Amino acid sequence: MSIISQIEALLFVAGDEGTTLDELGYLLKTSTVEVYQQLERLNQRYLDNSECAIEIKELGNRFMLTTKKQHTKLLKRYAQSPMANRLSQAALETLAVIAYKQPITRLEVDQIRGVNSSASIQKLVSFQLIEETGRLEAPGRPRIYGTTQYFMDYFGLRDLKELPDIQEMELDLAQELPNQLFKEVDEAIFHRENTEELKESDGKE
Repeated sequence: MSIISQIEALLFVAGDEGTTLDELGYLLKTSTVEVYQQLERLNQRYLDNSECAIEIKELGNRFMLTTKKQHTKLLKRYAQSPMANRLSQAALETLAVIAYKQPITRLEVDQIRGVNSSASIQKLVSFQLIEETGRLEAPGRPRIYGTTQYFMDYFGLRDLKELPDIQEMELDLAQELPNQLFKEVDEAIFHRENTEELKESDGKE
């Protein structure tokens, strides 16, 4: 594999937390100067390709993959559409992992699920079902996530011990996921959407 393809892979799994030159250099066993040069080359490929929707942004001292500015209006429309207002199976899986394994970092969620969970975590944060509870004292100081009081109130839980009993929550693709929690979350979101629609309808009359 080329350094560029390895950098691209690392940026993808780093998600919205991004990564630093030092972290990339350590993982790739090369200098930060070489890493930066390859980052610039990779980003130029994205920028030169009009059919590519992503680019690399440097925020602070961290580099991450983001969508290009010209897609802002499209993404806003998506955020306001019904497509964005329901939790997908991936988001429900992510919520279940966080509920049972908290406190937990996104990378730990990724390792359990076997896929990148950045988008699911962002959606769960926007639904106020999870929140950042701190930072791990490790390279990059990744965010730590846990469920919110809103999550507890919504499902009538006084304590996390009241979650449905799931034996050996060390998940892999072959193990059963907590379907009871999934069902409760989906029903709760559906109920909230209908309640909001009724309020809007009453307000118009």
